[in-house]
Amino acid sequence: MKTSRPLKAISSNTVFGEGDVFVLFGELFGRGYATGLIDQAKAAGMTVIGITVGRPDENNKPRALTPEELAEAEANLGGKIINVPLRAGFELDAPEGTATPTDLVNEMTIKDWQDHKLDWDHVEICRGLGSNRFKGALAQVMEQLGTMIPAGKNVFFAHTMAGGIPRAKVFMAIANRIYKGRGARYMPSQSLIESDLGKLILQNFEEVTANSFGYLLEASKTLRDRVEAAGGEVRYTAYGYHGTRILIEDEYRWQTYTNYTQGYAKMALEKFAESAWKDGVKATVFNCPEIRTNSSDVFAGIELSLLPLLQAFKKEGGGAWVDALWQKCEGMLKPEASLEEVLQKVSDYQTSEAMQPFYNFEAWPMPNSAEQVDKTVGTSQEIVDLHKERNVLVSDELSQHVVAATGMLMFAEASQPEGPALWLDHDLVAKRLIQEHGA
Repeated sequence: MKTSRPLKAISSNTVFGEGDVFVLFGELFGRGYATGLIDQAKAAGMTVIGITVGRPDENNKPRALTPEELAEAEANLGGKIINVPLRAGFELDAPEGTATPTDLVNEMTIKDWQDHKLDWDHVEICRGLGSNRFKGALAQVMEQLGTMIPAGKNVFFAHTMAGGIPRAKVFMAIANRIYKGRGARYMPSQSLIESDLGKLILQNFEEVTANSFGYLLEASKTLRDRVEAAGGEVRYTAYGYHGTRILIEDEYRWQTYTNYTQGYAKMALEKFAESAWKDGVKATVFNCPEIRTNSSDVFAGIELSLLPLLQAFKKEGGGAWVDALWQKCEGMLKPEASLEEVLQKVSDYQTSEAMQPFYNFEAWPMPNSAEQVDKTVGTSQEIVDLHKERNVLVSDELSQHVVAATGMLMFAEASQPEGPALWLDHDLVAKRLIQEHGA
């Protein structure tokens, strides 16, 4: 892929309505993009059905939710949950009595991890076990789901699975060095990618983020054929990340957070959508703008790409709602600080010499550099320091609005999607929010 394909126009929902079924393929945890899409499904009158990744038992095997856990999860979702543990990834899978990939990672230390070699034959066995476990559970989910979809109704599958980092102390220490380390604490991301640890993590990312979408497309074929034979329609969406266009010196320009290690898995996710599209299945990966979530907090500086949305709001029409939002965000800063100062810091960062090599779409995801990390983390810290409170940030306020906008754009576009991979850039996000709230 040589360039991104931005969504150019705001669409309208022409397919989904009262009694149709929305399936959230991934459990809903905390703050994240999925809430925006769920809100749209509920507003359209759809029945919401979810799944669960289960919970680990005493042996780290996935188990179904207890009645109390199920009630809490269903209340959080606002819909019925199929209580079959559907945990993607293989980091906790292994033949009985042998080490799981997470066990193998826990044998590493901060001093020897780069030279530590894994038994790849054993890892492959673990990966096969994890894949077969997931597909077996998925078959059970599809069997139950088939009984929950009324004849003649449309179905919307929203894939939200992502991640796959082993829960190992050594990796968290390494991640802090790669994503936050400056000066003597800097660690090149390429050193992780080239290590056995990195190769293992990339495989697990692919299994969780991408292959789970492929398994869904395959396992739901029978259900899809039945729905379509009865006159209904089926759509699939997934959340990608592949950089987006933001305002840089008053021009919408593609940029990305660096180093985004999951980028390889996100590109594999796009390929599953492309393959399905060729087979006549309307499956679309939406590459969304950066927001701050529970899982993204390890990536220091990811919020820098979010802040210029404030300028996009004014460029795309402004109005009373935009003025009020600017005022609210201004109120989060210390009295001596201003949004103009914050945005100037972001502009200086984006236009700095250190960042110029990273505006290369075809080379994505590029490894980090010491100068780039220093600039990213340093700018992020400077902007946080301009706030009155470290846990009440402008980027958090904007994240909520991006979540709402991406939900509206994705839900509407899914009726007649333009292609298998689309980018939601800041211009359309701003336009949709201004449209929603009125100029």
